[in-house]
Amino acid sequence: MEARQPQHRIRAAHSESTITVYQAYSPEIGLPAARDGRFPAAWKRDRMTWIKPSFLWMMYRCGWGAKEGQETVLAVEIARDGFEWALRHACLSSYVRGVHPDRAAWQRQLKRAPARVQWDPERDLHLRPLPYRSLQLGLSGEAARRYADEWTVAIRDVTPLAREIHTLVSSGDLDSATRLLPQERPYPAGDGPLAHLLG
Repeated sequence: MEARQPQHRIRAAHSESTITVYQAYSPEIGLPAARDGRFPAAWKRDRMTWIKPSFLWMMYRCGWGAKEGQETVLAVEIARDGFEWALRHACLSSYVRGVHPDRAAWQRQLKRAPARVQWDPERDLHLRPLPYRSLQLGLSGEAARRYADEWTVAIRDVTPLAREIHTLVSSGDLDSATRLLPQERPYPAGDGPLAHLLG
């Protein structure tokens, strides 16, 4: 039986210098990004973009790559120092009593912050919610531009992997599906960058 998980924890595939996050796009954006290892000019740097370190949460969001406009699932490897910069400059996406002095202070912070954090229930292989939460990080303005043009180290198309795992889950072979999942482990962000984000 799995040990009780902390309610808020970043779990991710990561190395000493990078962390892998997931996004899903239409093929018009996703395929050139994977081919060239960087986001194409058509990727709008002035819009908010959400990155997810949890592979299964991304599968829940994009329906295993079956949802319209999300048919290409990307694994984006980014610099850890960039990721941690975003966390340090992030604001919770919703007001939490006790974390923010009051709702107006939270709204002012949210308006200024180039990044926002949302904690959503983690998912199992059947995409059912688990009793602990997974990070979503929204990037806008300076953070979105840095993500696309400075922090990104590599981009891979993991749509075939998503489909293979989904096929195994559908056929009831959960052991094989589990073996194919990216190896996500607790990310050592420490309390520093996360202290104001544990709403």
